[in-house]
Amino acid sequence: MDNVHPSCHPAGGYPGAFLRTSEPQLKETKGQLRLRRLQKDLIARAAELKQTTLTNFMVEQSFEAAQQILAYQRHFYLSPKNWAEFCAALDAPPKHLPRLRRLLTAPSAFDESK
Repeated sequence: MDNVHPSCHPAGGYPGAFLRTSEPQLKETKGQLRLRRLQKDLIARAAELKQTTLTNFMVEQSFEAAQQILAYQRHFYLSPKNWAEFCAALDAPPKHLPRLRRLLTAPSAFDESK
C-alpha cells in the first residue's frame, strides 16, 4: 500500500477509511502507549460512559481524529505550464457574474423580516 497515491482512495490515502463493517475483523498489529495517571483515568471514564473498553475507546477515538486530520491534507502536483496557468487564474480579477451576485444579495427565507 506504500505505493498507492493518496488521491486514489477516500480519506486521503487508505482504502475504505470511512467504511465500517458489522463483522469484527482480526487485529493485525499492536500498539503501546505510556500515559500519565490523569490521562488514563480521564480516558477510562470516557470509555466507561461510552460503554466500551479502554482499548476500543482509544483506538476508535484516535482513528477518527486521524481521519479528520488526513481529510484536510490535500497535495497536488502540476507541470510548470499548468502551475503558471493556475497562478494566473488565482491572480486574475473575479469574473462578473450578475446572476450569482443577485442570488447572493437577494433576501432569503432565513432573513428576518423587518
